[in-house]
Amino acid sequence: MEETLKKIIKILTDKHKSISTMESCTGGGFANAITNIEGASEVLKFSAITYSNEYKIKMGVDANVIAKYSVYSLETAKEMSRNISLYTNSNYGIGITGKLNKEDPHNLYGDNSIVYISIYDKDNNQYYTYNIKVSSKTRKENKDEVISFISNVFLKVIK
Repeated sequence: MEETLKKIIKILTDKHKSISTMESCTGGGFANAITNIEGASEVLKFSAITYSNEYKIKMGVDANVIAKYSVYSLETAKEMSRNISLYTNSNYGIGITGKLNKEDPHNLYGDNSIVYISIYDKDNNQYYTYNIKVSSKTRKENKDEVISFISNVFLKVIK
């Protein structure tokens, strides 16, 4: 994954593009992975960890989208990616929401092992959406699986 992240930083730097993230279940793991690579400060503008619905809404996610589709949905991930991009004026926003094989007593909807990902390309007003079914027992392994997946798909988006 480190080599993939190095490529991402090089491409974004060469194109003078930036990224911001709004992460929930990954707890800032994708932003952390990027900041482990030299040159990250040239491309990463901002990262928000929005575990609660309250803070997703404070960061611009439409409460009606959460109410209609649930916090665990592609629609919410799209809101997260677009709003973080607009908030920070980044070329790309990444939104991540889902469950890592754990039931959420406050949000009972949705599969307990699906993570929803949206990459928003502000310059082209385009979304790239994905979901991944996590398969590990441990939270850390599931987060690592999601972060690796996002790294690979984001590299394809920006090429």
